Amino acid sequence: MHQTATELLHSAPDLRTVMAHDADELASKLTNWQQSYDQISSGLFHGALTELRLPQLQVFRESLSQSVRQSCRVWPDAIWFGLPDHGATTRINGRQTAADWIMVQPGNVEFELVTPSAYSIFGIVASRELLAETARRHGCQIDWERVQSAELLQVDAQAQAKCLHILSQLLPADGEGDSAADGAAQWQEIVLSTLLDMLDHSCVEPALAASLQRRRHVVSLAREYIMAHRSESITVPELCERVHVSRRTLQYCFEDVLGMSPMLYLRMVRLNGVRRQLLDGGAIGDVADSWGLSNFSQFSSDYRKLFGQCPSASLRSRSMARA
Repeated sequence: MHQTATELLHSAPDLRTVMAHDADELASKLTNWQQSYDQISSGLFHGALTELRLPQLQVFRESLSQSVRQSCRVWPDAIWFGLPDHGATTRINGRQTAADWIMVQPGNVEFELVTPSAYSIFGIVASRELLAETARRHGCQIDWERVQSAELLQVDAQAQAKCLHILSQLLPADGEGDSAADGAAQWQEIVLSTLLDMLDHSCVEPALAASLQRRRHVVSLAREYIMAHRSESITVPELCERVHVSRRTLQYCFEDVLGMSPMLYLRMVRLNGVRRQLLDGGAIGDVADSWGLSNFSQFSSDYRKLFGQCPSASLRSRSMARA
């Protein structure tokens, strides 16, 4: 009996769902990616990842309760396509997405995402060989070099809606899809054909403007200085002096590239650095000092506001996880 697309999708293999209560923990769960996540918005974090894998194809759905800054690197010889659910605004390397745009990055290249609270995104990662072979079979003439060099692709709204529908069937929000191994080739063909349909009706975002390149450069210099002097009590005027810009320019650059002020970024990167080390087994006082947070009462208050728990609670959760 002939199977419908929905039936084929729900016979997909190797479906797994994982939950996490720490952003960086969720980052580590995506197979074969190199990632680190920093929580930006305040409150307890809840994240979920549902993933399906074949040797040359990976499809996943990620949901995050809080705003997060993500540093990502896809496995080599592959291309990643990111489709925010419901057109949620995302920043990729400082560029903002729109409702009819999808994101793209080649494998083994580091890139940065800044995502809002209550966020969900679908990802498709396929080997370049599989994409090129499938495109040839479908008669699609796609400039893969141009696609790989793009960060954003504007796609046909109907093709995008169809792809999101297929992915939501394949990767249900409750993670309770059928994980039977039958139908692997069929669901792979469905995913790739809907992806190619989008790419066949897409245009690449114009080249990066010189103004954004400069703002990225300013932010990059400031971040390098922060990390190189993380144990020191760095101030915004000090950052301005080091990167040779005015306070207003520094503020504008950070807000445009990262969607946050320099002070918020400085506090966020320090507190997330502390949390990461605490969950790895550090002592609270020593770790806080190593990130320039010598005022313990202020540090404890800021930590609790951002993560919804005090530093000692993070230590207890680490101990319980290892028990």
